[in-house]
Amino acid sequence: MSQTLNVHVRVNDAATGRPTAVRIRISGPDGRYYPPLGHAVDFPVGRNEDVGGHVYLKREECGTTLRVAIHDAERRATLTSGQHQAYIDGSCEIPLPTGVPLEVEISKGPAYTPIREQVTLGAGQLTLRFVIARWTGATWNGMVAVDSRCHFLSPHAAKLEAEAEGLDFVNLLATVQDYPSPDGHMYRTTPNLFAFSGQAPSIERVYVNTFHEHPALGRLALLNCHRPVFPLTFGNMDETDDWSLADWCDQCHRKKGLVVWCDAYRQEAGLPGGEALIDAILGKIDAIELDAHVRPTSFLPLWYRLLNAGIRLPVVGGSGKDSNRIALGGVRTLTPAGETRSYAEWIETVRAGRTIATNEPLLRWAINGQPYATSVTSTNDQPVRFSAEIASSEPIERFEIIANGLVIATSSSDLIEVEHQLPEGGWLAARCWSTAKSRLYPHVPIFAHTSPIWVNSPRRQTSAVTSLLREIEGVRQWIDTTGRFTIEKRKEQLLALCEAADRKLNTSP
Repeated sequence: MSQTLNVHVRVNDAATGRPTAVRIRISGPDGRYYPPLGHAVDFPVGRNEDVGGHVYLKREECGTTLRVAIHDAERRATLTSGQHQAYIDGSCEIPLPTGVPLEVEISKGPAYTPIREQVTLGAGQLTLRFVIARWTGATWNGMVAVDSRCHFLSPHAAKLEAEAEGLDFVNLLATVQDYPSPDGHMYRTTPNLFAFSGQAPSIERVYVNTFHEHPALGRLALLNCHRPVFPLTFGNMDETDDWSLADWCDQCHRKKGLVVWCDAYRQEAGLPGGEALIDAILGKIDAIELDAHVRPTSFLPLWYRLLNAGIRLPVVGGSGKDSNRIALGGVRTLTPAGETRSYAEWIETVRAGRTIATNEPLLRWAINGQPYATSVTSTNDQPVRFSAEIASSEPIERFEIIANGLVIATSSSDLIEVEHQLPEGGWLAARCWSTAKSRLYPHVPIFAHTSPIWVNSPRRQTSAVTSLLREIEGVRQWIDTTGRFTIEKRKEQLLALCEAADRKLNTSP
């Protein structure tokens, strides 16, 4: 006869022999989830609803057509059951039944081999012990993994989840959130603002900075500031448009910070491109983010168009986690460890463009034999040698090298090499992807993508420039017809930014 016992569960790291933080799920033969003590069987999964300590992962939404992030092919999603999982610091107690088969699933980010075992507790058995190990070789263990953006977790919850997902640093961003109170009022709140830590950790691994938003002009993450930049929003119903994203960028840079363009080209983020596009053209934005939220349109063609217009814009990966439906690190930024011993060094590595955005595969590159080079000078008749290598615990369908937005080489192995001429200049990058979704992070299909490596001066393709000029004109029209300005000088400053972006695109590099 089955009985329920409080079983002590411990998970050790194979390399250290010590308990290590992991994500865990134990379920019965009927699929029932058995949470650790202190964790709920069920928990909220809405935005800003008690975020942290557990996660609910669902691979697909039934009957929804998704356009995936890496390519333009549309496909019909199928229904799969969701899974409740808990984060633990390496040990916990779980009330479990004896005498029945239990499914144990344990993970620790993409560099570790997940544990999937079936166990049956004997009468009076009070312990379960597991060992989790890296599958990557020593040459891959040096990659630094960072989540560029998450919201609403407490710093302590972010630290626990970061350790359990194999992240070295986490950027926890305070963001304005309206809160409907039971007293009938809508209050404007900013969770984690008073935990702001800027250039220092709030707690080990976790850096608290700020997220900034205009409903039409764009959204920015300001990282590594020595103090918050205010206001955090402008242009909402109770606010005027007497500010600019450029103001945020300039203040962040004066404080040695890094500006990341978030939610780029999302419909809910306002104008296509918006002022964020203008600031990227003017060099005020340091990187563009690819996150773990499903996108209605493909990210890559829009980013490639910016690159083809000669805009130097590295990519970073961030989960954008704002609820318990997304795993921290579900998309992450990889950088070479030799250049990233501290958070400040990570900031400069991103600014230089030595980054990979990924949701699981590991990827690295070299150009003319120089690992992680971000630019190279080549004469017209001399090709550049570009190589890239991947390592992944999941099958990869396509491994490609891109030149000025076009595929120039593919490989079915984990290594790809090519010699290529770019007589008029431009950029190269490596990417890999599969249509299948990751078992660890089933938010978007499996992918990894490097930042661009520039060859000679950035090349400006006429079609790309023409498209961006149309977007700038759209911003100019919004300023003239829709913007709510009480200070004429602020309107003139925004229009001047549009003019400056126009001039830069129309000037030879």
